[in-house]
Amino acid sequence: MENLSIIMIEDDEELAYLLSNFLKQYNLNVTNYADPFLGISALSIEKYDLLILDLSLPGLDGLDICKEVREKSDIPIIISSARSDVEDKIIGLDLGADDYLPKPYEPKELYARIMSVLRRYRKDDRNVEQKSNFVLNEDARTISFKNEVLKLTQAEYEVLSTLIERAGCVVSRRDLIRLAPSLGDESESRSLDVLISRIRTKINDNSKNPEFLHSVRGIGYRLNR
Repeated sequence: MENLSIIMIEDDEELAYLLSNFLKQYNLNVTNYADPFLGISALSIEKYDLLILDLSLPGLDGLDICKEVREKSDIPIIISSARSDVEDKIIGLDLGADDYLPKPYEPKELYARIMSVLRRYRKDDRNVEQKSNFVLNEDARTISFKNEVLKLTQAEYEVLSTLIERAGCVVSRRDLIRLAPSLGDESESRSLDVLISRIRTKINDNSKNPEFLHSVRGIGYRLNR
């Protein structure tokens, strides 16, 4: 099985350690955040395959996190909670969670739920891929937008392909510059902003009211596919 990256927001660090060790044997690499605010920050920067979310967290309710994450990303979400209120389950699923697993449970049940959710997403992805506005062909090193191949410079391709691979997540300026070697010695200047502007022009995206390529002040950029 391929290695998958999972983010867990769980303040019970002993449970998080137990689950992480169990899932590791199935090539599921878990990064846990006991602090929900750090977890949300990580979700906006890094690319993960699935989120395991507790509800009873210090300083922030898990249902609020679920709502915020679903508004910004289509990452699969499994709620793992000791809260047994049926209303919490209904609200969580209504907010966009894919599954709700009440504690306590066996780690192998969590594994089964993870694989079930991922299979559904992969099936949906095969159907959605044909509808995506951006299609990345890494072998040909081309990017199509609305079924037309874009005419891109090497640097534009490097930046846009990175954004496509992390679609829905904020990619920092530092990462974009690091992953676009064609920017060369000008990487310390505003060349990245100029390049983003050129990409927007090629996809007819209005910088003042963007549909696809969004600027996140002080951090970087996010692409909506």
